[in-house]
Amino acid sequence: MTESSGPTFIIVGASLAGAKAAETLRADGFTGRVVLVGEEIERPYERPPLSKGYLLGTEPREKAFVHEEGWYAEHGIELLLGRRATELAPGSRTLTLDGAEPLRYDKLLLATGSRVRTLDVPGADLPEVRHLRAIKHADALLTALRSGGQVVIVGAGWIGLEVAAAARSYGCPVTVIERDELPLRRLLGAEVAGIYRDLHVAHGVDFRFEAEVREFGALGGRLTSVVLDDNTELPADLVLVGVGIRPATELAEAAGLAVDDGIVTDAALRTSDPDVYACGDVAAAYHPLLDTRLRVEHWSNALNGGPAAARSMLGQPVEYARLPYFYSDQYGSAPALGMEYTGQVGPGGYDQVVFRGDPAIRPGADPEFIAFWLRGGRVPAGMNVNVWDVTEPIQALIRAGLAGETVDRGRLADPKVPLTDLVR
Repeated sequence: MTESSGPTFIIVGASLAGAKAAETLRADGFTGRVVLVGEEIERPYERPPLSKGYLLGTEPREKAFVHEEGWYAEHGIELLLGRRATELAPGSRTLTLDGAEPLRYDKLLLATGSRVRTLDVPGADLPEVRHLRAIKHADALLTALRSGGQVVIVGAGWIGLEVAAAARSYGCPVTVIERDELPLRRLLGAEVAGIYRDLHVAHGVDFRFEAEVREFGALGGRLTSVVLDDNTELPADLVLVGVGIRPATELAEAAGLAVDDGIVTDAALRTSDPDVYACGDVAAAYHPLLDTRLRVEHWSNALNGGPAAARSMLGQPVEYARLPYFYSDQYGSAPALGMEYTGQVGPGGYDQVVFRGDPAIRPGADPEFIAFWLRGGRVPAGMNVNVWDVTEPIQALIRAGLAGETVDRGRLADPKVPLTDLVR
């Protein structure tokens, strides 16, 4: 590509969102300077393989990367890796990296993502107490799981459960500690959360519900146990802490941008400064269909949000209104559960779950069903389990509900009724 000329667009965050934004800028004809800044030394990669294919050993490490190594230079994108943005000054439109000479920009995109939450308990800094957010974490975790040993996982969220499934595939004994009464209950509700409990129990996972970690025990500087708040002591060779993430808003806050559980943006992903945009995990964006501000921490939001932000930076009309979507694959032998979830429903946000198919977990058989959350006869969310190619009709049901359309519960549960027939 010829040397760039014209305005300078800077993207902070060499992530999936940042890489797709840079790709879109070039694809849509932007010929100015594009600078992509990342704290990690690795070029942009996708995060799902870190707890799925790569951690399971079924996919090569290279598959996680968004582009081939030479792609950025070929497209005239300055990839600055291992560099930390230390100051954003919207007034002078400058970004400072590692305390060095400021870079001037015309438009800037914050795709800084999230940081893992940690536990503030004795022993949390032991080398065998791990987190999983970056590809270097997955490298170390993969090596540890292959070595075997007793694995304790703190937190029964998506990362915790996917790592539990991976650990069991290597033959490791696994105990999962969860402060709630079921895994994923705050996201899925008790009806569906119980299915995930049964799935992991069927594979030999030991759950400790309504429990919290008091400390990590050690001998000679090495992890030996996990001590719970009731003084139960669990032997442990490796701990994975998966207690959530927080948006990396430090740069935006210091710059005086509006922040409220993420960097506040409008539906075009513009922040409170007209030349600064935000997307991905870090953005608390106004969702025009749901009529609320929403921060979505999933792969699809990075994949689609980056291009949307890039087009908005280019002055194109953008209304980012994609329904939240994510997926999870757990276990490679029956009972195995692969699923896709579309929509948004929180605690107390529904009055009934309707199942199409049989959600029971049985030895040697994969469950096949669709779960629909209902609120006032409308469908705000749906999850298909080992049933594929139904995302579009599920989205149609959700959009119809947002437009005020209700659905017949009996027909919704009947597999003989095509999903497409449920939307008027």
